[in-house]
Amino acid sequence: MAKKYDVEIIRRGSSFTIIGEDFNSKNAKQILNYLYFQNQEIDLDDLSLIIDNYSTTTLENKDLKVKQKKFVVKTSNQKKLCEEIFKSDLVFGIGPAGTGKTFLSVACAVQLYEEKKIERIILTRPAVEAGESLGFLPGDLVQKIDPYLKPLYDSLYYFLSFDRVNKLIEKNIIEIVPLAYMRGRTLENAFIILDEAQNSTKAQMKMFLTRIGKGSKVVITGDPTQTDLPSNTESGLSNVEFLFSKINGIEFVKFKSQDVVRHRLVKEIIKAYEKNEK
Repeated sequence: MAKKYDVEIIRRGSSFTIIGEDFNSKNAKQILNYLYFQNQEIDLDDLSLIIDNYSTTTLENKDLKVKQKKFVVKTSNQKKLCEEIFKSDLVFGIGPAGTGKTFLSVACAVQLYEEKKIERIILTRPAVEAGESLGFLPGDLVQKIDPYLKPLYDSLYYFLSFDRVNKLIEKNIIEIVPLAYMRGRTLENAFIILDEAQNSTKAQMKMFLTRIGKGSKVVITGDPTQTDLPSNTESGLSNVEFLFSKINGIEFVKFKSQDVVRHRLVKEIIKAYEKNEK
């Protein structure tokens, strides 16, 4: 942080002295104050992310609390995604893997459920495999697709206990299903997340979007650069912004490599691929 803002930070016990130009010193002070009041451990990668993103957004009100689980919203686009979810009925979160799109969407869904603003949470993904054939896996379609839905389960388990998640699934309050199972349904008073939407076809995307019923919120996440569809099949995520950008109530949040919250090398790997593809 001292290098980024060209300041000198001197620590004496629990006190800090910041030496530098007024504007830079003020920014450094605000970041230190923010980190101090987080009251939780923040690793070096997360710290770097917060500092890098401070120049584009204020850090105020960037933490989200679901029940007793409080976590830091680390980038301006993460903050924007949460804001748009709470105020809009349909939100697209588009960008590379590791930017927290799915995790934050589940967090918002759980928060709204706990506040009794929705009655159900429905999480879905297209049944498109990444590198192996579903046909050779044992079980019916739900059992075959279940391993690919694990990231959705993991996010739920973070905010709700394992037992509670399973009880809510038994009561049909939480559903985690393949996209193909959405056909013919009307989903009312629900929070619906379509994850890995780049693997949906245009027909599937249209089918999914026309399932939305009264009182529902929908979040669609995906990375158009990571589609597993056959080369002659266009992704349903490819032209949604062109089709819907002027429709009131539909919002788009675009994530970039700078928003990656995984290991610092992931950000550099994505940048290298982006540079090579230009």
